[in-house]
Amino acid sequence: MDKNLTLLTDFYELTMMNGYLQNGMADKVAVFDLFFRQGNESTFCIACGLEQAIDYIKNISFGKEEIEYLRSLGTFGEDFLSRLAGFKFKGDVRALPEGTVVFPNEPLMVIKGSVFEAQLLEAALLNIVNFQTLIATKAARVVRAARGRGVLEFGLRRAQAPDAAVYGARAAVIGGCVGTSNVLASMLFDTDPKGTHAHSWIMSFDDELSAFRAYAELYPTNCLLLIDTYDTLKSGLPNAITVFRELKEKGYKPVGVRLDSGDLAYLTKETRRVLDEAGFPEAKIFVSGDLDEYTIESLYIQGAKIDVYGVGTRLITSHSNPSLGGVYKIAEFDGRPKLKISDNAAKITNPGEKEIYRIYDGATKMAVADLICLKDEKIDFTAPLTLTHPTDRWKKLTLTDYFVRPLLVDVMKNGEDILERKSVTELRSRCNAGLNEFWSEYKRLDKPQIYKVDLSDELYNLKQELLAKGGKK
Repeated sequence: MDKNLTLLTDFYELTMMNGYLQNGMADKVAVFDLFFRQGNESTFCIACGLEQAIDYIKNISFGKEEIEYLRSLGTFGEDFLSRLAGFKFKGDVRALPEGTVVFPNEPLMVIKGSVFEAQLLEAALLNIVNFQTLIATKAARVVRAARGRGVLEFGLRRAQAPDAAVYGARAAVIGGCVGTSNVLASMLFDTDPKGTHAHSWIMSFDDELSAFRAYAELYPTNCLLLIDTYDTLKSGLPNAITVFRELKEKGYKPVGVRLDSGDLAYLTKETRRVLDEAGFPEAKIFVSGDLDEYTIESLYIQGAKIDVYGVGTRLITSHSNPSLGGVYKIAEFDGRPKLKISDNAAKITNPGEKEIYRIYDGATKMAVADLICLKDEKIDFTAPLTLTHPTDRWKKLTLTDYFVRPLLVDVMKNGEDILERKSVTELRSRCNAGLNEFWSEYKRLDKPQIYKVDLSDELYNLKQELLAKGGKK
């Protein structure tokens, strides 16, 4: 993970930076928003990846190797290369803390600095934040479907390269997973790795019972046996119970059994019945095998008896929604608000440097809406607050008993890292607490209710003014 990511950028970032320099614009201040548009699956996301994003920004350094490579392309002059050699981001960054619930069009990060510096950050920040936010969001959905049962991240072998495996595991834990099988991720992010044995362990012995006994002898206090190598109910489960009885006679309690295939609804119900009748009601049933939130939801409806889910491929790849679609758009340049116009209304951006407030009902303490406004806008939150739909302005909601919380926090100031770092377990707690602030209607897997994210009147009017003038103020 220790590598120079300075050239982790799209080539056009460099050509634009050179253009800014050649046109005398390099030192003009710009504000960029990193946000996502309407998701394909969930109406919300879990902000994630900020720590790695800040580490990337503060460690940008064009060394001799990078400068020589760019010189060899024959595209850039020495004045540009010289400027790169002394590059250091000196601007400000505000962001949503990791684990925060975020909705479409709300900036996850706001970058303010010289356009020369801020432009370079686009591709790498999107790479870092898009992926981890995507996986944290998928994990939150899977964990919600599990309804309080533990979820373990098992995606290492199906992740798309080592970085995706490591940072995907990090994001999955922040999103709600209780642990990961990935040992490197566990070491880097201070969690305990989880796992038992594979089918190959059992198949390496002459018989299943011998394999179970050997494993129990090695790990008597952590004996979790995989029982579906040959025949779950006729072989694996009876042999596991034999070993569990032997452990019990020695004073140990077995952890449980794991199933990785077959009709998990039927098999887990039978396994639970047999374990209980054999005197092991505390033995847990772990399952794995191409699981996701939809499969887990189905297993719950069928009455499956499952204590812990191991979720791999469909979590680490966000199988049903493989990209977040986050974007990095300029919102202000040289003190003037900017707006991108499109025939597709969803792609019209919100101008200016912004703030986000989360609005809570005073009685229930539940979130009822978010308000995007201009950063320096003065809003009287002691008076009744009228929220207005960002496009259908006739839709209004007036609140009298409410309180608000600003969401964006300073994480870099004048190029200095001031991010308050948290452990992944602390970030997981923040994520869980944040999700509990929203009614279940907003979090259901199928056709969730759309949460209100409104524009202040001042921001809305500015947007309409810019639209009427073709995007220019």
